Amino acid sequence: MIRRALGILLLTTGVALSHAAVPAAGALRVGLWTLWHDKEVSVSTEPGMSAFLANCESCSGSPITQPLTLRAAADGVAARNRVAQPSLFLSGGIQLSAHGESITLHNPVRISARKGELVLAITLPVESYVERVVASESGDADSLESLKALAIVVRSFALHQAHGHADYDVCDSTHCQLIHWTGGGRHAAHQATLATAGETLWFHGRRAEAWFHQNCGGHTAAPGETWPRAKPMPWLLSRADPYCTAGGAREWASTLSLIDLTQALAAAGLARPGWKTLNVTRRGESGRAVTLKVGETEIAAEDFRLSVGRSLGWGRVLSNWYEVSQRGGEFVFHGRGSGHGVGLCQAGAAAMAGQGRDAEQILAQYFPGADAEDEATGQPWQLLRGQGFLVETLAAADSTYLPQINQALAEAEERSSLRPSGAITLRAFPSVNAFREGTLAPGWVAAFTEGNWIGSQPLTTLAGRKLLVTVLRHEFLHALVEGHAGANGPLWLREGLVELWADGVPENAPAIKIGELDASLAHASTEAASEKAHRAAAIYARRLLDRYGRAEVLGWLHSGIPANIAAGLN
Repeated sequence: MIRRALGILLLTTGVALSHAAVPAAGALRVGLWTLWHDKEVSVSTEPGMSAFLANCESCSGSPITQPLTLRAAADGVAARNRVAQPSLFLSGGIQLSAHGESITLHNPVRISARKGELVLAITLPVESYVERVVASESGDADSLESLKALAIVVRSFALHQAHGHADYDVCDSTHCQLIHWTGGGRHAAHQATLATAGETLWFHGRRAEAWFHQNCGGHTAAPGETWPRAKPMPWLLSRADPYCTAGGAREWASTLSLIDLTQALAAAGLARPGWKTLNVTRRGESGRAVTLKVGETEIAAEDFRLSVGRSLGWGRVLSNWYEVSQRGGEFVFHGRGSGHGVGLCQAGAAAMAGQGRDAEQILAQYFPGADAEDEATGQPWQLLRGQGFLVETLAAADSTYLPQINQALAEAEERSSLRPSGAITLRAFPSVNAFREGTLAPGWVAAFTEGNWIGSQPLTTLAGRKLLVTVLRHEFLHALVEGHAGANGPLWLREGLVELWADGVPENAPAIKIGELDASLAHASTEAASEKAHRAAAIYARRLLDRYGRAEVLGWLHSGIPANIAAGLN
């Protein structure tokens, strides 16, 4: 079946097991537009969708039939001529507009007010949040393995430490982890998030705090070098990073006037005007400045960097690793690296991935002694090898299912006459809830496939219901078809071939016209609607095979079906 999850169309097979929704434990409240301090926001309904406004989280909402403006009031949030409420709640397909920006959201949003400004918080599934951060924080040099390492760090940061916000769990700025609410580039982030679903960093049986930064300059920093009050963390050490500097060290220079620095430090409450000198008074093991003396006032170097960034721009003092000299009314900085230097160096991680290192090796470089393990249980994922497939599982006993998995793949290859281009990975989640939280699958889905990756409910669950071979054969067919399909191969043909080869479909009149079929597959909101669309796709696929033969149809799977032939199927 087809569903939308993490912003990407996923190919899935539907077997009705149970219908519980993703629990709240698998979600984060994320501060939205936290740096804008908006006093009002416009709300409208996404075209073709429904949206609702409610006075409480559990209240039934009123449909939003026309655009409205929500404003911060002295005692809450006001909408139209209504009495101001402490909070208002939005749900459905909503469009928000403020400060010249508009975004479309499909997750619940809570709007409250504090000190005359609106406070917006969106509830996102953890994995959806991780994907958005990875997409926002990654760069062109990244590849799948460096993105997988980043996803694990992002998830660990969000779940393993407090972030000091009263109205939400994490914010969308660099104070926590940056989110761009608009823009593309999420496909690679989606792949990395899905491949590491539920994984966080652990150190000797305890959840480990984690950070990342852009460029360490050749040497990472211990937490105490950046945050002087931080406790020692044995998995976060100051250590050389030859990967970051493999292509040359990142060096920078900046000149800041005494006047500008005085204003920036005064605005942050770090130093009163009147000071004339600036010196580094203590350095950490990596060489970074830890404390500075501004006139007679000693301040943390990280506080200095952040105050300069907020007032004068983030490109002025890129890191705490610098020398500073005074030239009349100016201060000249010469430094290296970018960011606080603690934890994963994104430049080094990208270089490691480029040299063939995997996510596990990347994490070992920046978090020595820590391991990526299942967030809920703290158990490591184990890898079982079969004939043409890999199984990721927390249960060693799943090895007993290898013969049945091998049977499912062999049957998929026989029915399709296709062969995989590489090993197919099957991740067997430890529980139904873990599967849904990790994949955002709807209640009727037992497993789904994306590319050569399959996620499934526990193998014991599928085997206990006599569904293991049936479900996995269907998913292996998806992997084989997707491995052969090209960008122009229509969705209905990919889905129809899988449905046909998996179960067979008797010839009768399809209930959906072919021109409407892709949309019906992509936006099916119920199990019945999905089954109807898949049945129609299988009927059209059978007609193609009967009229033109397997070789011709497989060619169209890659290149696309000629328009006259597609139209003739109706």
